[in-house]
Amino acid sequence: MTKAIEEFLQAGVFGVVGASADRSKYGNRVLRCYLMNGRLAVPVNPKEEKIEGIPCVASVAELPPEVESISVITPPSVTEQVVAEAAAKGIKNIWMQPGAESQRAIDLCREKGINVIADGSCILVVLGFREH
Repeated sequence: MTKAIEEFLQAGVFGVVGASADRSKYGNRVLRCYLMNGRLAVPVNPKEEKIEGIPCVASVAELPPEVESISVITPPSVTEQVVAEAAAKGIKNIWMQPGAESQRAIDLCREKGINVIADGSCILVVLGFREH
């Protein structure tokens, strides 16, 4: 496990940006992966009230202050907006799931001193997600 991933996983609570109520989508699997591993996670989705029984927030700006790490499962153009919001919020770690990364978003993370994982690593693999 890389130092960047270890640092990311040290957070007490995780934000899941792009969380989905659809269990076949990665945005849902990532949320369930945190829960299966006994971790606290807050789904971020402006269109849902609850996902997997957990109340959603509409944006990164609305995440509780204890969230220091976020998983991002959004299209690259949205990821760039997410990073800007996360930087303003003081988020310390951003994991762009495969397909969410964009060079502009990665550069912005580095510019703002945010620990970024955008190398194709997938949290579902690292934490060992299993579909039940």
